[in-house]
Amino acid sequence: MWSRRAFLRNSGLSVFGVTLGGVPGFLTRAAHAAPAGIQAKRPILVTIFQRGAMDGLMAVQPMADKDLAALRPGLLLPPSGENGLIQLDGRFGIHPRGSAMADLYKQGRLAVVHGVGSPEKNRSHFDAQDFMETGTPGVKSTQSGWLNRAVGLSGHEHTAYQAVAMTSSMPRSLSGNVPALAVGNLEEFQVRAGAGADSLESLYAQATGGKTGQLLSKRGTEAFEATKVLSPDNIRSYRPSNGAVYPGGVLARGLRQVAQLIKTEVGLEVAFVESNGWDTHVAQGTGQGNFARLFGELSNSIAAFWKDLGPDYQQRVTLMTMTEFGRTVHQNGSNGTDHGRGSCMFVLGNDVKGGKVYGNVGAFAKEALEDGRDLPVSTDFRSLFSNVATGHLKLAGGSELFPGWSGPSLGVV
Repeated sequence: MWSRRAFLRNSGLSVFGVTLGGVPGFLTRAAHAAPAGIQAKRPILVTIFQRGAMDGLMAVQPMADKDLAALRPGLLLPPSGENGLIQLDGRFGIHPRGSAMADLYKQGRLAVVHGVGSPEKNRSHFDAQDFMETGTPGVKSTQSGWLNRAVGLSGHEHTAYQAVAMTSSMPRSLSGNVPALAVGNLEEFQVRAGAGADSLESLYAQATGGKTGQLLSKRGTEAFEATKVLSPDNIRSYRPSNGAVYPGGVLARGLRQVAQLIKTEVGLEVAFVESNGWDTHVAQGTGQGNFARLFGELSNSIAAFWKDLGPDYQQRVTLMTMTEFGRTVHQNGSNGTDHGRGSCMFVLGNDVKGGKVYGNVGAFAKEALEDGRDLPVSTDFRSLFSNVATGHLKLAGGSELFPGWSGPSLGVV
């Protein structure tokens, strides 16, 4: 027999934008779930969306290209030195603030995929992000996100924390029929739903009008109990393992709490975290400046997360970044870059064929660029996403995961 606490711990929980008198609407979906010991063996995918379109050519720059130097006289990173590139393979160097990721690359655990993006030529942040998160470029009618479909295709019984976004609202990636949890700060969420539960639960108990009210009245208490799996005290007192030190910022906090969810063994399988501010139209900088600050936070946050997991959990986790598109190859008049096409993404894991830059970055002569200004997309992002889903999550892939697409898997994992 399942104990009540074990049953609630493994019950589905979804949090979304429905409100009742200003109070978030919690709906629960009970499901018989596998014991924690079986859940612990499941692979975990952690995704980071770099919103704003990261300049992939500044993150991982081709070495000694005279055409690129002519197009970026104020943005080109020197091949060495304090504010110079960290060489990866003789062809490419990573931004100097990415030394922590360079170490993971040299260990063979981190791969770079360059010239990656959407086949749909769209320079709107909102449309491009939606197309990437739904996994259906050019199709605006898709209702579910590719990560939500991935969780559903796993065939696993749902748990309250199976799919979690460390965001204040549900991202498109995790929207869909499979229950998912979105919370900007796990500690604040637990305080609201834990310490303040008496007042909120009393509101739910009074919600008896209409079909929605009856459902809240019936399931509200179970939802609150499910959120107590992680106690507020444990969240606040969490200390990273293995000497890991997270930098400041929202991204680092999100990854830190994802690491805690993983190590608490609550059944996490897919996690989503955001990094904002990559729209570098003005004063992008080189070894110092806005891009350097963002990239340093990205690199140090990822490295701290990986160190925090330690060898046992690293065996089960793969981390992947994504960004909606890249930046123009030519710098603009404000020492920045405008909306472009191809960018680069990073994949980290023990099952990753790391220490390699994948994708095709060709010549930078004007006639070789898309529309005379952009790095062409040589790798459809679905080739990478599908490879991670099939290789790490062990999904079947195919048209159910990415409707209307039947391209090749990239082979990074």
